[in-house]
Amino acid sequence: MISFLEFALAGIGLQLVVQILLGRLNMRELARHRGKLPPAFSEMMDAETYRRAGDYSWAKLRLARWEHIWEAGVLVLVFASGVLPWFWELWTGWWGGGAWAGAGFLVACMLGLSVPGLPWEWWAQFRLEAHFGFNRSTLGLWLSDRLKGALLSVVLGVPLLWLLIVVVERGGALWWLWGWLALTSIKLVLAVVIPWWVLPLFNKFTPLEDAGLRERLMGLADRGGFAAGSIHVMDGSRRSTHANALFTGFGRFRRIVLFDTLLAKCGAEELEAVLAHEIGHYRRGHIWKGLLLGGVLSLAGFFVLGWLRQTSAFFTDFGFEGGATAPAFLLFALLAGVVGFWFQPLGNALSRKHEYEADDFARRLVGSSGPLVRALRGLARDNLANLTPHPAYSTFYYSHPTLAERFAALERAEAAGGGR
Repeated sequence: MISFLEFALAGIGLQLVVQILLGRLNMRELARHRGKLPPAFSEMMDAETYRRAGDYSWAKLRLARWEHIWEAGVLVLVFASGVLPWFWELWTGWWGGGAWAGAGFLVACMLGLSVPGLPWEWWAQFRLEAHFGFNRSTLGLWLSDRLKGALLSVVLGVPLLWLLIVVVERGGALWWLWGWLALTSIKLVLAVVIPWWVLPLFNKFTPLEDAGLRERLMGLADRGGFAAGSIHVMDGSRRSTHANALFTGFGRFRRIVLFDTLLAKCGAEELEAVLAHEIGHYRRGHIWKGLLLGGVLSLAGFFVLGWLRQTSAFFTDFGFEGGATAPAFLLFALLAGVVGFWFQPLGNALSRKHEYEADDFARRLVGSSGPLVRALRGLARDNLANLTPHPAYSTFYYSHPTLAERFAALERAEAAGGGR
């Protein structure tokens, strides 16, 4: 019978093979369309911009290929070398085996496992993104972001994981259910805490100064049935020229956030359409559906973990002794990443369905698809989006439909005569 370690190593290898094959398919698709601007996109970019978009996608795919190989190698080394049980024994020798020690062990492992990926993050930011004109960050700011993230992992992660471990270890036979309830409660609290107290540590949020635009967007939100306390502008241009919009929080904590780069690239009508799309996610229940689905999946995960925690081979196959809670959480989290890869297409299919629904809501709210189409065209042009990805690649990796798919869906809705 295959051991848990053999299952993990086989899963890592198979995932790497699929990742490389998908990348090669997408690179071939880029090569097939190279220099051939699709007529449907001739209004949104010229031939030179289309060529640069292809070069940008090609560069990202090459980087991703080597990054996948590196990540797989690190994970194989972590599983097969015995470093995790060695570090657990060393850690408990220093700090004991209590809940606080377990929480510290998990955070230390999480931070340690993030270190091998830092060179790739640096290269992506200061070589790839900079080469194509997107990077606005400095090395000091980049290092500061990662230092703040590490400190937050300690300040927030250790006490929250301590609480989770305590609930699990005192939960009796139904510990997996109580653990799930504790984790769900933690997530809901973080949904409020992060936008108001964590994100401002990384970005500056200022009220939208343009009174006319603010009144126009708040009026749109009111018409769309979205009660927002405020509209803030985030200084996304400190790090990148990429643009976005979102809303954060729940209830009276809810606010609309616009990247300053989005304000610089879109007119009032296009901003309305982008905001209407985000409101569409709220009005169509995508936020709560996502939370519900995440809750169901995490409950299933805790149930599986409950079985694994009672299986001695789950620990001994990786070199651990006994059934300590912290190593069980760590091993499960690492294995969940390997298993979860194969479910990405399902999650992306649901996400793309939600994107179509949000697009249609925006079309209805602003009165036509024109403003949204113009906004999407402009953002795709400025972001050098890949307009012709391979279907298999987009199925596995794209949470949004391709631009051609979104436009086709909007055209069908317009032709069907669907109004407000």
